[in-house]
Amino acid sequence: MRSLPTLSARRDPLATAAHQRAVLRALPIRDFDVELRPGPLEIFQVNVGKMCNQTCKHCHVDAGPDRREVMSRETMEQCLAALDRTKTLRSVDIAGGAPELNPHFRWFVEELRARDLHVMDRCNLTILETGTHRDLPAFFAENRVEVVCSLPHYAKLNTDAQRGDGVFEASIRALRRLNELGYGDKRSGLRLVLVTNPVGAFLPAAQASLEREWMRELERRHGVHFDALYTITNMPISRYLEWLEQSGNLAAYMERLVAAFNPRAAEGVMCRSTISVGWDGALYDCDFNQMLEMKAAVPQPHVRDFDAAALAKRRIAVDRHCFGCTAGAGSSCGGATT
Repeated sequence: MRSLPTLSARRDPLATAAHQRAVLRALPIRDFDVELRPGPLEIFQVNVGKMCNQTCKHCHVDAGPDRREVMSRETMEQCLAALDRTKTLRSVDIAGGAPELNPHFRWFVEELRARDLHVMDRCNLTILETGTHRDLPAFFAENRVEVVCSLPHYAKLNTDAQRGDGVFEASIRALRRLNELGYGDKRSGLRLVLVTNPVGAFLPAAQASLEREWMRELERRHGVHFDALYTITNMPISRYLEWLEQSGNLAAYMERLVAAFNPRAAEGVMCRSTISVGWDGALYDCDFNQMLEMKAAVPQPHVRDFDAAALAKRRIAVDRHCFGCTAGAGSSCGGATT
């Protein structure tokens, strides 16, 4: 598996959010000038840290084994207090890094489930094959956690090219273990979702047709079953931005996103129904804005001061990276938006 140093460890200029935004703003393309207003708040997304057991080429978090940013238990308790005050929020989306590496991860999941909240875990699959995390599938099943797994492709070559040698085989082993517990069988209620990002500088193909293809091929080749496939457009930030620059694809990719802008996709973007909490408790409109350090436009953008009424009146922060979520069929943490 790939364990190259992150942008942060290399002290690369792209490790800073300001430099990433400046690179995009220097391109000869139009600005993203669509005004986005929040709708009903449905998903409480929590990034519990940037530590990860992988260092993937496309990672918008710049996560890796050398990152040390991890959400504290105190901040998790503030998240729980915010949820207790906001009874309309029923879904919690836990992300990372590899969120399971947070030392308080299991406690947090159990506290959320004790409140009868729906919990989604953004899992890279390979973490389930490591050391003390091998029992996580059973923990997920016991707590009825929806597992949302990243997998670039159903073929080994494409997956390992993006994520490192051995990732595909470890991912298939992890998926089989989840299947053995009832995940993806459409009877147990244990939901298993796969998420794919394009391996290259292009938009995802149609989600529905890809889902049918993936279900057929993973069953035929590996006997693996799952419930749904989400397609997510690679966001031109962090390590994917680095790859675009180094491969000479940045200008063409951004022009492609701008040309494919879809007003209908903009209506369904995740920032309209999600609030994102950073590892330090800061509030953002979405996970991508979080990585670009564009805080939510409320007087106190921190989870300890969570105010659903103020958040409902805010103006969502946008910049040129937003073309990534509004191109073609759209892109969100829940896949295509149209």
